[in-house]
Amino acid sequence: MPLKVNWEGVFPAIPTQFKEDLSIDIEATQKHTEALVNNGIHGIVMLGTIGEGTSLTLSEKVEVLRATVEVAGGKVPVLSGIAEFTTQGACDTVKAAGEAGVDGIMLLPAMVYKSDARETIAHFRTVANSTHLPIMCYNNPPVYRVDITPEMFKELIDVENIVVIKEASGDVRRITELFNALNDRFLIFAGLDDVALESFMLGCTGWISGLVDAFPRENRALWDAAMSGDYERALEIYRWYMPMLRFDSHPKLVQYIKLTCQELGYGHERTRPPRLPLVGEEREHVLGIVRNCIATRPQEVASAHT
Repeated sequence: MPLKVNWEGVFPAIPTQFKEDLSIDIEATQKHTEALVNNGIHGIVMLGTIGEGTSLTLSEKVEVLRATVEVAGGKVPVLSGIAEFTTQGACDTVKAAGEAGVDGIMLLPAMVYKSDARETIAHFRTVANSTHLPIMCYNNPPVYRVDITPEMFKELIDVENIVVIKEASGDVRRITELFNALNDRFLIFAGLDDVALESFMLGCTGWISGLVDAFPRENRALWDAAMSGDYERALEIYRWYMPMLRFDSHPKLVQYIKLTCQELGYGHERTRPPRLPLVGEEREHVLGIVRNCIATRPQEVASAHT
């Protein structure tokens, strides 16, 4: 029997904060996380793409996870992103994450090498068999080059602790294909901000979001409107939000989202190289979008910030 989890709603992929010397700023990371929890998010994902998990050492990852579990205090589930170069490396990191107290894993294919279907299935099966923690499989072929298809997920049905699919291919047709192929075996989460509302309407029960890091109340308002069937309200928020939601599918999403967070008073834009801070016209373009969206917030949500 598959494991049952109560994961649903908006789960921010939270940035890791860095000090001026680019060492981890645990206090700032905890402060941002606490603010998101207090603003009504439903779960937490650390060390994903936005969390720059691949830029941290294993000991740093454990430090971030322990600090996050402390802040969450059991109020919401804490998941750790797992993106490693080898299957064994992923197993080792999963073990360390479990010892740090996380509630689950968001597992990616192995990095750099473009595995074929047989290799990809073996990777997910092996890592899942190394832990009792529930696992969300993250499918993002535009970025990570490996597409975990509905037919491949059929071969993972017997793996009891693989419980959720984070679908980030950008093709919302895939969501219906997953449901048709797999029925209700897996929960399906929206994985890209700029197709989020479409994904909810097609049956996704959760949203791994990036822009929620800067706009937690607006994200929650969009989610609540969609879940209550108030699509007129949901569309109003979504159309306002879309210029920023596009950041999530840009190659520099980490810099874009961290800069947005900084503009809203959440943390700092610092990233670890090879990512560098935005400069010049690109920086002004992003800030222009953000500042225009701040100035035109949906009225009922904006009033909650005053």
